[in-house]
Parts: sequence; C-alpha cells; structure tokens
Amino acid sequence: MTISAINTKITPQKAILLQHSLYEKVKTIDDLQQFLESHVYAVWDFMSLLKALQSKLTCTTTPWFASANAETRYLINEIVLAEESDLTLDGKRLSHFEMYVEAMQSCGADITELNQFLQNVIATNNIFVAIKQSSLHPKIKDFLDFTFRIIDEGKTHKIAAAFTFGREDLIPTMFTEILKNFQQHFPDVDLAKLIYYFERHIELDADEHGPMAMQMITELCQDDAQKWKDVEDVSIMALEKRIGLWNAIEEKITHTPELV
Repeated sequence: MTISAINTKITPQKAILLQHSLYEKVKTIDDLQQFLESHVYAVWDFMSLLKALQSKLTCTTTPWFASANAETRYLINEIVLAEESDLTLDGKRLSHFEMYVEAMQSCGADITELNQFLQNVIATNNIFVAIKQSSLHPKIKDFLDFTFRIIDEGKTHKIAAAFTFGREDLIPTMFTEILKNFQQHFPDVDLAKLIYYFERHIELDADEHGPMAMQMITELCQDDAQKWKDVEDVSIMALEKRIGLWNAIEEKITHTPELV
C-alpha cells in the first residue's frame, strides 16, 4: 500500500469534513466563541500526539543514543520546533496551543472549562479519568479518548497515522474554509491573532509539515502490509472522531441535539 492508496480510502470521510454544515453555522461572535471553546481540545491533544511521536522517534532520555532512523528523527524534530515554539503575531515564542488560547481570549471566548479540565488532568494524573469526569460533550470526550488510546497503545505507526491523516493532512484545507467564513461573518471584530494562527497553520502544514508527515508514514511502514492496514484503519477512525467533534460543535451552536 502507498500514501496515495490511503488517501483514496479516506476520501469519503474527508469529503464529509470539508463539506460539513458546521462552517455555515458560525454566523455570530457567540457562535465563534462556541466553536473555539470546543475546538481547542483538538489543538491541545494534537500536541500529545506530536510529543508521543517525538518520544518514539528521537531520544528524549539520558544517556543519549542516536535513534534508529535519522530521517524520521529530523522530520519530527522539525515539526516539534514549530508547533511548540513558533513566533506569535507580536514576536513572542509560544506553542500553537498557547497561541490558540490567546486568540480565544482576544475574541472573548471563555477558557474556564478548558482550565478546569487541564487542572483535573494534572490532579488525577490519569487522562482517561479526567476525560470521563469532565463536563465536555460526549463526542468531544470520544474524540479525546480515541487520541489517548492510540497514544497509550504505543504503536508508532498508529500514532503517526492519527497525527498525519487525522490532523496534519486536513488542517490546511479545513482551516482555509473556516477562515473564509470568519472573515465574511466578522468584518468588524478584531480577529488578528486568530487569523494569524489559522494562516500560520495553512502555511506550515501545506508547505512543510504535511509533506513531512507523509514521508514519516512511508518511513515507518516501509513494505509491511499489516502496518499499512493499521494506518488505514486508524486514519478512518480518526476522521470519524473528527466528524463527531464537528457534529458536537454544530450541536452546541444550534442547540439541536443530534438524532441517533
């Protein structure tokens, strides 16, 4: 199997995401805030996928030893550098998660629930307990639980699949759609930090991180048919969970429970 074959397999899920009715529902500043307050969990858990890959593909312990594959070592370190310590709009160094939270605050979004959740993650020292105890929408819980189950399983190619096809590969197109809607619906609201965040992701993911992540998948799977099948399965499931997240956000914005 190849990257192009995986892309063919996940075409239906990608189409649902890229044509999702959520984008048209973000029409007011309240809608925008609802979106940000839920989507931030995808921004946060993405960093855990990234750091899990760094732990697997580079040496993060002492004494240091060179990890097995210098190419994947470079790829993941390059992505970590930008995601964990990028330049902000005003020239500071922050992670993309911290940039997103700043953008939320500048738009008037409430980060109380987010902070409570993160504090409980620390207090419980168990991400699965913290997810279960949270007051998050069930589909947001499912989204987070899936991410950390994949990380907990510890199989590098599966983590890379969730990272690449569930996240990095989608971000440029998906965020472009969101950005167009924000600019259309909120011309009088100061969205400078938010727009910078989205544009930075479009720039990095389309030009650099996306191709790097694809190369990483190829390096990890090589000619192993089972690994390629695992990548296919995890990628489809990751996209299904993202669709669930989008459905949850749409439900919160419209206050219309999803029919089961």
